[in-house]
Amino acid sequence: MARRRAGLASVLFMCTALLATACVSSDDGTDGAAKSAPTQNTPVAAVAGCEKGWTDPADLSPTRAPARCAPNTPAPKPLAAKTKLTVTAGALSAEYLGPLRMAIAKGEFLKENLDVELKQMPSSDANTLLAKGELDAVYSAPEAGMVNAAKQGFNVKWVLGNYSADPKSKTGVWARVKDGQTPESIDLKGARFASLVGKTSIIMYPIETVLAKHNTKVTDIDFKQLDAQGVGQALENGGVEAAWLLDPVWKQFENKPGYAFLGGQPAGEPLGGMLYGPNLLEKNREAGTAFARALIRTVNTYFVGDYKADPAFTAELATVLGSKPELLSAIPSLVTDWEIRQGTTDKAQKMFIEGKVVEAPALTEDKLVDRSFYAEAVGHTQ
Repeated sequence: MARRRAGLASVLFMCTALLATACVSSDDGTDGAAKSAPTQNTPVAAVAGCEKGWTDPADLSPTRAPARCAPNTPAPKPLAAKTKLTVTAGALSAEYLGPLRMAIAKGEFLKENLDVELKQMPSSDANTLLAKGELDAVYSAPEAGMVNAAKQGFNVKWVLGNYSADPKSKTGVWARVKDGQTPESIDLKGARFASLVGKTSIIMYPIETVLAKHNTKVTDIDFKQLDAQGVGQALENGGVEAAWLLDPVWKQFENKPGYAFLGGQPAGEPLGGMLYGPNLLEKNREAGTAFARALIRTVNTYFVGDYKADPAFTAELATVLGSKPELLSAIPSLVTDWEIRQGTTDKAQKMFIEGKVVEAPALTEDKLVDRSFYAEAVGHTQ
């Protein structure tokens, strides 16, 4: 209960800070919640090499192939003037930051006349600054803090996806198995559950999905928020009965007696990526499209299929991330995916509302998602 009050207090503090600086009336007397983002000034043109650069957001098939353009496309379209963008992420060495960090290292943003500065910052702090226009983009997810900011009328939207897990990956919910139990028969009611995140994170959506398969609701679980090392240790020493294990921690439990993998991120469905604030959604949409174009081009050139099958590229990626090639090689490649599936924010909000970190009613998808930037980058007319 104390943790929930603290989480709600944090959300209220963010909204209060945002209201103090950004809740202003428009000329027509409507407030920020009713004010829509400006539309694009130019029609979307077809983009060479990106004929297969779009998939229907309503296609939720777990076997859906992600959209792809040819390598080195979409081609750069440099801005008329050098534009500096400040972007933040909660961690800089994680593999999911690979496309962003590689785009910087390879000069893909410079080809668009963008000067991108990447900083490390907790998402709770970054989302506040994003909504206030003090940051341009945040690598995060449509989590409870973002939803609450949007409900207060601030223009913060999810504009680019990031990845889904490879079918061979076992990042997700792991549980201790007692004698006589099978993975299917595990009942997690009343279990202690360790994770890096609290109930305000979108990762609770796949956790809730897994729990439901084991006769358990989120409210039946005692969540323990621990650091990356502590999560695995707690599961191993019996401090918790279940945990959400990340790459590469789950490898130490794979094929180990007494532990079972129960499920992870939905196949083919990115749960995070780039969030834009008013700077790119309203003031400089051209720069927002250029940023998306450079990131998409990086994915198409370097992160297609099993990109870690190439030892030389794995070594290069490890250097860019400040990691080690053997650590990257130990786990499957991510399925990089810049698109956003239909309904993801609906399912996330249902979980947030049930967890009492977001108040009902849920926002419609258009208040949280804007696919127009990547649509324009690949030449798709919505």
